[in-house]
Amino acid sequence: MPARPVVLVVAPGDENYRGYCLEQVADAYDVVLLTGTEPSWEKPHITDHAVVNVSDPAALLAAGRALAGRHDLAGVMTWDEWSVVPTARLARQLGLPTTAPEVMQGCRNKATARSLFARHGVPSAASVSVRTRQEAEAAAERIGYPVVLKPASHAGAIGVRRVDDRDQLTAAYQAAQRTAGQGTESTSVLVEEFLDGPEISVECVTYRGATTVVAVNRKTISPPPHFEQLAHSVDADDPLRETVAPAAQAAINALGITDGVSHIEMRLVDGRPRLIEVNARLAGDMIGHLVRLATGIDLARAAADIACDRAPDLTPTRSSAAAIRLLYPDTSGALTHLTYDGPRPHWLDRVHYQCRPGDQLLLPADGGNLYTGRIGYLITTATTGQQARARAERAARAVTAVLDRTPGTRSTAA
Repeated sequence: MPARPVVLVVAPGDENYRGYCLEQVADAYDVVLLTGTEPSWEKPHITDHAVVNVSDPAALLAAGRALAGRHDLAGVMTWDEWSVVPTARLARQLGLPTTAPEVMQGCRNKATARSLFARHGVPSAASVSVRTRQEAEAAAERIGYPVVLKPASHAGAIGVRRVDDRDQLTAAYQAAQRTAGQGTESTSVLVEEFLDGPEISVECVTYRGATTVVAVNRKTISPPPHFEQLAHSVDADDPLRETVAPAAQAAINALGITDGVSHIEMRLVDGRPRLIEVNARLAGDMIGHLVRLATGIDLARAAADIACDRAPDLTPTRSSAAAIRLLYPDTSGALTHLTYDGPRPHWLDRVHYQCRPGDQLLLPADGGNLYTGRIGYLITTATTGQQARARAERAARAVTAVLDRTPGTRSTAA
């Protein structure tokens, strides 16, 4: 294998949340892209590309074969949730390393994942797949309120709602059904037991069937009925890692993941882990960047190594902590003013805005989602997770966002 192998990256995503991934991969690999739009920010990090409809499996395969004809590809990878199955199929077609496409399909279909968890004794939640509101109501009665309604095949907590009683069920089912209809691996809705406890994620790396738990991410979630992610923090010395590692590894084994980086979501119920879902790709919301700040471990590089059948280096080189605070207004409306008025201490890693004055922001409570309601984010570092979270909250208070909700009405939020 040459000193700088060529890796094909499918759907590189948005620079503001995935730019660090491409940059880290390009540090060690020559990168070629399959992307839905002509490259812009990606150009310094790539050697070739093809523009293709990444949601069209046949077109993706054809474009991938064309790039393979021009380059001696060592591997194929993606960190895009909606591309994990077609990317695995492409890798298999090209004879390159991959977890089986059928396994990736099971990760994308939460109903399949729940059944595999049950079969293998992985602690999870009661779950029923439904096709009508009447079926949803019957399932909720059997499971017992509160329940969670969600599309079986989606991401980002879009279409996911907690339902506390029968009166809330119709609206929640309609929201989940709208999102489920966009799914490719499944268009059904799930009614699930509500797991009451702190939510975390476990960042794992699997190579040739052996899984290493790299980090634990502690989450802050919005109040019910939505599950909007408001903050994350990673502490290299988090004592939870020993508690949750066996459940994370059991979930990966149950699904049949043999290779790759996984983002495993769970809740601690009475102090014990219960699985929510397994995402067979790098975490979003800059969590991989937090892991690198806290531990020195480069998950994007690890994913590229595994895609090229190279053993990843998972040796920690740091022992600290990092946190991200995701910025939202307290109401929907038109953004008129956005500033950061605080100091820029050494522990403030970055402040990023993804919208500008004049943009309309729509929160989940008003029918929006993380793509329509978020202002941006800020990232802090510290020696402990608690200190990193406190610093993030302090920095967030220096962000001023002014919105026009209706003519003559304004709201200010941090």
